[in-house]
Amino acid sequence: MAKTLFDTVSRKLTWTAIACSLLTGPVLSQNFPITEQQRATATQVAQNGVPLSELGPDAPQSYTVKPGDTLWDISGMFLKNPWHWPELWGMNLSDIKNPHLIYPGQTLYLDTSNGRARLSLRTGGADAGADLPTVRVSPRTRIENLKASALPTLKSHLIEPFLAEPMIVDELGLSAAARIVAAQDSRVLLTRGDRAYARGNAGYELQDEPAKKQQVFRVFRNATPLKDPVSGEVLGYEAQYVGKALLARSESSQESVSADGKNRTDIVPATIDIVDAKEEMRVGDRLLPEPPPQLQSYVPRAPTSPIEARIVSIYGNAVVNAAQNQVVSLNRGSRDGIESGHVLAIMTDGARLVDKTDAKLTPLKLPDERNGLLMVFRTFEKVSYALVLDITQGVKVGDRLVNPR
Repeated sequence: MAKTLFDTVSRKLTWTAIACSLLTGPVLSQNFPITEQQRATATQVAQNGVPLSELGPDAPQSYTVKPGDTLWDISGMFLKNPWHWPELWGMNLSDIKNPHLIYPGQTLYLDTSNGRARLSLRTGGADAGADLPTVRVSPRTRIENLKASALPTLKSHLIEPFLAEPMIVDELGLSAAARIVAAQDSRVLLTRGDRAYARGNAGYELQDEPAKKQQVFRVFRNATPLKDPVSGEVLGYEAQYVGKALLARSESSQESVSADGKNRTDIVPATIDIVDAKEEMRVGDRLLPEPPPQLQSYVPRAPTSPIEARIVSIYGNAVVNAAQNQVVSLNRGSRDGIESGHVLAIMTDGARLVDKTDAKLTPLKLPDERNGLLMVFRTFEKVSYALVLDITQGVKVGDRLVNPR
């Protein structure tokens, strides 16, 4: 998405005006989600500011946003609790109308007067830009790519693969999908660059769609059940992502005559080309159409209602304990009020032991301690995926999750 500026005369512009113009361009049509609760919180904070006690111990007086920054980094720079991003946004509400549209080059100024803290893009009032330098622009067309310039909430490379890879389906979800039935040259394993053949089930044949140049399919392997570590309920089935394929030729049929002279109808499976392989594929793997790309954005925040959840699995099952920047699944989903952007505290269960200083050897239960934070970035009905943001000790299946304090 681009914004075109037609400059017909030289004009005096302050840097503040330039920053404000960035916030009024077509990027707003991306329609990032802002909940009513976030807006109400931000409005209240915009009027009152936040207590100085909420500021981080090393909160700077000003900070210029740099490429590579994230909203999580900046909120953590100014506030003790980074998940209070709506409050930080509220401190900017007069300048920043949308918390998703923070750009490199903008400078945030901290005002701690009157016992409250506020942030602004300006150092003063209406005349703040009077002494700023004159920017002369020649009469030409300039193209500014704004779509990719707004700061992400987190480092995008940490979660982008997981927006496509894990797929939660019901028990029969994959069995109804198209499947690979054969490989070219009778190969057993398939990888990028190989050609294979696939069939759809009744009512779902692999056919070209006229509106699309070429259909893209994600390839999945048999799903693994995800069980609630507390109740034992099967929350869903996690399908293992193994790669992508393009539909080269549609599934069809052709008439022929058998050796005994009888007419017969032969089924000709669809032809697919493997274009990406996370793992080697094989006959029996399932195909699901790739959904259209979705604009993902997250405002880190604490849930508005109490949440009690557990870690169900560590994605990939390669390790027993998850570390920072790894993905885990939770036993709570959209039916439980979990939303993308919710930040939860990871709790380590206190050990049970015997008081050896007591002659009666009284049993004790040590208090649970916070072990770190995670943020939900993808939700299904009963399951969610979250990224471990920081951690003291390894996260394991069964660890408890609660609202951050």
